[in-house]
Amino acid sequence: MATAPQKGKVVKRGESKPRFVLGSIVKIFMKNFLTYNVCEVYPGPNLNLIVGGNGTGKSSIVCAICLGLAGKPSFLGRADKVSLFVKEGCLKAIVEIELFKSPDNIIITREIYVVNNTSVWFINGKPATLKMVEEQIAALNIQVDNLCQFLPQDKVGEFTKLSKTELLEATEKSIGSPEMYQFHCELKNFREKERELENLCREKTTSLEKMKQRVERYKQDVERYHECKRHVDLIEMLKKKRPWVEYENVREQHEEVKQCRNQVKKELKCLKKMQIPWAKKIQEAEENIKNLDMKTRDNTAETRNISQKCKEKQDALERKDKEIEEINQAFRMKKDEEANRQKKLYQTQRIIQEWQNELDTEAVCENLQPQIDAVNTELKKLREERANIDNDISDLRAEKNNLEREAKRIIDRLGQLNNIMHMKEENLKMRFQDTHSALMWLRNNRDKFKKRICEPMMLEINVKDSRHAKYVENHISSNDMRAFVFECQEDMETFLVEVRDHQKLRVNAVCAPSESCAENLPSRPIEELHQYGFYSYLRELFDAPPPVMSYLCYQYHVHNVPVGTQKTRDMIERVIQEANIRQMYTMEEKYVIKISAYTNQKISSNTCLQEAQYLTSSVDTEERRQLENQQQDISSTLKSLDARLTALFDRQKLLDHKDNKLRQEKKELLERGNRRRQLESKIAVKYDSLRQLEHDAIDLEKEFQLANVKIKEINKQKAELVTELMHLIERIVPLNVEKVNLAFQMTRVTAEKNRLQSECKAGTEQLRAAQQRFHELDNRKHLLYEKCTELMKQGRHVCRLGPDQDFPKEFQVAFQTLPNTLEEIDAFLNEEKTRASCFAGLSASVVEEYNKQTQEIQQLTEYLEEKKNELNNYKQNISQVKEKWLNLLKVMIEQINEKFSKFFSSMQCVGEVDLHMENEGMDQMNQRRVFEMVVETACKKRTSQYFLITPKLLQNLTYNDKMTVLFVYNGPFMLDTYKWNIKRFKRRQQYLSSMTES
Repeated sequence: MATAPQKGKVVKRGESKPRFVLGSIVKIFMKNFLTYNVCEVYPGPNLNLIVGGNGTGKSSIVCAICLGLAGKPSFLGRADKVSLFVKEGCLKAIVEIELFKSPDNIIITREIYVVNNTSVWFINGKPATLKMVEEQIAALNIQVDNLCQFLPQDKVGEFTKLSKTELLEATEKSIGSPEMYQFHCELKNFREKERELENLCREKTTSLEKMKQRVERYKQDVERYHECKRHVDLIEMLKKKRPWVEYENVREQHEEVKQCRNQVKKELKCLKKMQIPWAKKIQEAEENIKNLDMKTRDNTAETRNISQKCKEKQDALERKDKEIEEINQAFRMKKDEEANRQKKLYQTQRIIQEWQNELDTEAVCENLQPQIDAVNTELKKLREERANIDNDISDLRAEKNNLEREAKRIIDRLGQLNNIMHMKEENLKMRFQDTHSALMWLRNNRDKFKKRICEPMMLEINVKDSRHAKYVENHISSNDMRAFVFECQEDMETFLVEVRDHQKLRVNAVCAPSESCAENLPSRPIEELHQYGFYSYLRELFDAPPPVMSYLCYQYHVHNVPVGTQKTRDMIERVIQEANIRQMYTMEEKYVIKISAYTNQKISSNTCLQEAQYLTSSVDTEERRQLENQQQDISSTLKSLDARLTALFDRQKLLDHKDNKLRQEKKELLERGNRRRQLESKIAVKYDSLRQLEHDAIDLEKEFQLANVKIKEINKQKAELVTELMHLIERIVPLNVEKVNLAFQMTRVTAEKNRLQSECKAGTEQLRAAQQRFHELDNRKHLLYEKCTELMKQGRHVCRLGPDQDFPKEFQVAFQTLPNTLEEIDAFLNEEKTRASCFAGLSASVVEEYNKQTQEIQQLTEYLEEKKNELNNYKQNISQVKEKWLNLLKVMIEQINEKFSKFFSSMQCVGEVDLHMENEGMDQMNQRRVFEMVVETACKKRTSQYFLITPKLLQNLTYNDKMTVLFVYNGPFMLDTYKWNIKRFKRRQQYLSSMTES
């Protein structure tokens, strides 16, 4: 069969008038199925040899046969959904199988829809159900699920794994008569049922014996239960009588306490009458005490009021004394002030005289102006140099401040980068604890290695943009992401011996290539791929140390894997065909393109990208390196600035010293010229001060007289205050006397009250004791009454009596035979409980279980007898069916053995041949023998229809005219049908044959 890429046509070789047997395939039609757009296949009635190169569509014909004959996708071992057999880009596929049947063939059509993964069936053009199709196929004894009838390429391994039993059943279904397989199935069912019945009878017999033994044990327990029941009933009756006996005891106590209470109540009444006179006298004493207390409070209030006024007068006298002291103090200050004025007056006159003498002796002032001008010139030069230095210092300080701010910014940024690195290390520790432990050991032992060792790649790789992390992680295996990278093989071996062998850590390590690949150039510039939406190669999306980058370029070719956009995904078919790229990335997918070894056709596979896990937090190593370099530059610059500032400050100090010296020199020159004018001016000022001092003289006599006048007036006011104070003292003396008398009266009356209370105390204590005794008896009476009521309720509750129900006679009769005291009842109750405890573990369920088990034994005996009869019937049926099945099976085995011996004789072999295959097929000699055996078997008269599929054939094989050879010639790399030249093919075959013979 030769086909073009779009539509196929069959070329067949065989009989002109084929003779098909029932159920043979006459025609296969496919549309939009797997590799075909449209294809028709016309098989022959005997052996159909389907030949074609890999990938041309041979398996598509096999799939069409299976699915068109109601087979499931799982029979083929390729896909689990029927919709996956529809050609890519199509929504619907059609498979049509025409089966031979007299008088009219059967045409089964299956339409497969991608949407919802559904199929629609037709029989002879009429709609049908899957069940109807399966019934038609089963009637023709077609079994696509039987590996002895239908053996796809992907099911060969499953066929070889069939057990002997499964292979026997498959053989029976394939070549045996329907009755034989039916007898086999019945025999298996009968045998399964027989085993079930045997197991059931065995189990039931064992259960019956156990039940009989259990009933014997129950019989003794039942007798013990009845004896225990008698003790329990007696215990219950004792428990019912006990609250009534206890009630009677408490009732008698209640009557005794009630009588005592009434007697104490009479005594209490008499004592209260005897206490009335004493209480009256004590009350009168308390009234007197109350009146005296009120008078005392009034006296105290008036005394306190007068005392307050006396204190006010005394305070006023103290203030007047203080005023007199202030007047005297002011006069003393006037005297001191006048003395100071006299002293200053003398000193001023003396200073004026000294300055006048100095002025008289002062010579005429010399000309000092040239010297002053020279000093001014030097000061001007110093000021200019000082200004320049100040400007330089200001500029250097500003530059230093800017550098310090920049240094702080760099430190903050490095801190952020170090924090990101810490996060990555925590991620490593959480995911790969052993790798983190090895990292900690490496950092402390780097001196043991010769060359540089890179930490795990997930720490060393820094993605420039977090959105690109998923590309890098999906491209590099997780094992390498946590691997250490070494530049020296010896270092790697030393490291692995330590961490793997000694520390028992599971870590990965790789060695970078001896020649660096980090700078390898891509196969072509990325600009050439911009038209397909690619914007960068994978290497440009991240930074890594040279050893890591060299390893990734060598192992993963990251320098040659482009990364694209949605535009790339939208035109992916064109990219695959034109761009000649082996691996590439779109926004969400990874594509791998391979070239078929048979067809040179490009085969692509794509996978969705997983979200990044390791590189979501990346450190820009280039930025970090630049920041560290900047930090070093700034540090050295700051040191240089500090040195320059120190030199300027030293120069500034020197200029300040010179400036101070020149100013002092100028000051001395100016003072020498201005000394006479200064003296004259100072003398004039001192004369003004002298006149002011003479004017400010104080008249002490006048001040003394004024002070005496003020003191006399104050003494007059003091005399009036003393008179008022004496009147107040005269008023307060009688009040104090009265207060003393009231205190004496209070003491006398209080003593009288205490005497009366002492005399009354004995009777009061007797009364109090009687009251306490009465309360105690009254409380006890109430408690006993409540207890009687509670015991009455308890007794009625125990005996299950209603509120108004009389005490039953049967209880009265039963209670008469029982003890009448609590002690006797408790002793008898404990004795019966002890006896009942000897029957522990028994309950009413023992009797129920005994009766139930007796009934179940009867039922199980009847059921067991019934199942034994049923088992005997099954054994008879098995014998009959087994004889029929064995007769048919012997005939089939004889036929198989005869053909088996003949097949192996034709192959020049004897006995059982067991062939194990791994990757190759059979050798050429056995291929030829098996092929000839298949041709001979399948091309006999009235044999079944066979399909044999192979990608290649040996030369000079034996063929038969009844064979049909189907050439599958499909695909874009095959020779076009219009270019076929049959004559040339024959000439070439003749030439090759002659070459072989020679």
